[in-house]
Amino acid sequence: MEKQTASSENKSVLLKMEGICKEFPGVKALDNVNLTVKAGTVHALMGENGAGKSTLMKCLFGVYNKDSGHIYLEGNEINFRTSKEALENGVAMVHQELNQALKRNVMDNMWLGRFPKISKWCPLTSEKKMYDATTKVFEELDVHVDPKTVMSRMPVSQRQMVEIAKAVSYHSKVIVFDEPTSSLTEEEVEHLFRIINMLRDRGCGIIYISHKMEEILRISDEVTIMRDGQWVATRPAKELTMNEIIRLMVGRELTNRYPEKDNVVGEPILQVKNLTAQYSLLRDVSFEAKAGEVLGVAGLDGSGRTELLENIFGIATRKEGEIYLHGRRVMNRNARESLNNKFAMLTEERRATGIFGIRDIQANTTISSLAKYKKGPFLSEKLMSESTEWGINAMRTKTPSQRTQIRSLSGGNQQKVILARWLLTDPEVLLLDEPTRGIDVGAKYEIYQLILELAKQGKTVIMVSSEMPELLGVCDRILVMSGGRLSGEVDAKETSQEAIMTLAAKYA
Repeated sequence: MEKQTASSENKSVLLKMEGICKEFPGVKALDNVNLTVKAGTVHALMGENGAGKSTLMKCLFGVYNKDSGHIYLEGNEINFRTSKEALENGVAMVHQELNQALKRNVMDNMWLGRFPKISKWCPLTSEKKMYDATTKVFEELDVHVDPKTVMSRMPVSQRQMVEIAKAVSYHSKVIVFDEPTSSLTEEEVEHLFRIINMLRDRGCGIIYISHKMEEILRISDEVTIMRDGQWVATRPAKELTMNEIIRLMVGRELTNRYPEKDNVVGEPILQVKNLTAQYSLLRDVSFEAKAGEVLGVAGLDGSGRTELLENIFGIATRKEGEIYLHGRRVMNRNARESLNNKFAMLTEERRATGIFGIRDIQANTTISSLAKYKKGPFLSEKLMSESTEWGINAMRTKTPSQRTQIRSLSGGNQQKVILARWLLTDPEVLLLDEPTRGIDVGAKYEIYQLILELAKQGKTVIMVSSEMPELLGVCDRILVMSGGRLSGEVDAKETSQEAIMTLAAKYA
């Protein structure tokens, strides 16, 4: 382990975490971890999935009780027992997995637990005060969202901005951002950085957790790197390079960010004709996908990328359009029918639509292919255990055992379990919506390898991603969506990010 270096900037220490330890059954999540955050700085926290970043922050925020160690805020020792206590004392956290009341509107979510009253004599909630306060925060942050909009009607990116605005509304001294850009477009990322710079100028201490190294090097003042629940190094960001960060994170050199594309693209096996959605802006989309091909889908947020996959898989209602696999029309009216037709889909929001949080790894891995494990009227525990073990090993999932509840795993390891689940259904067409969202650089590489291995087996992979370098590095062709329509198609080897962005703005 390397020695922690002192910052050249003479900033006052706002937050200090010393010797933090935390154990869960079968795993030591944090082992004597230190973190020092100065006022008016952005302190990045980096590490592979399962390194302990989110656990450390949850110990600060009162979600978990630390086993040992000390936490000091402005020189005073603290030990928050609840997140409410943390918020009231100036520590806010924007979680990677959004946990919002989706049936309620924006301002209800903003002020939940602290609704403004009509007066000190009248305990009823003042809708006007709540609306005005929300509008004031949004104007300050340049967030263009109607406070009365129901959360479920908003895209993930807008819901993320609401969560960020909520954290800011507490006038916090320390704000933790856990993978804040995982569902944001490039334009929204720039907006977020403006907000962070404004908070930094106010003297806030920002803790920024991300796997996107370009962002880290651009926005951060200092970087702390963790590995396997331990502190590795803290360095000024200006002294670090991307390769050095990777070496410290994974303990080895990672020379190429993308594997070599050696898949052989065959004949078209999937035809989508005039696909139009009933309840979204998707309209008149037609394309072909070939055997052994990785087909990317690019576009701005709200362009119809996710809606395209959902309509193909049958979890969104189609108004018009036809889907053909090997020349045979398939209806794909629901997920079960699509699975039977050899389609599989990994959704963008793993917490809401991917995992069964209270069930264990085995249940989450085998749930979509239970017919394979039937022995007479019963399910074979032995066969299910073998398949789960294959999934854990193939995806290099970090888990104490198959019987661990999936919600206790890091976001990236949850994603690996879901990927294993879909692979066990033996799909011919694999639909992936942001498959590397919230996943570290080492695990990303493994998923890219897996995608290309599936393509080499003759399977068709259709992948939505907000990261254009990823699409260019992994895909053979890229479809570009704009305003619910297909605005163009490009060869990944011969195009550029600028060309993709031009097409993405065509109907926006």
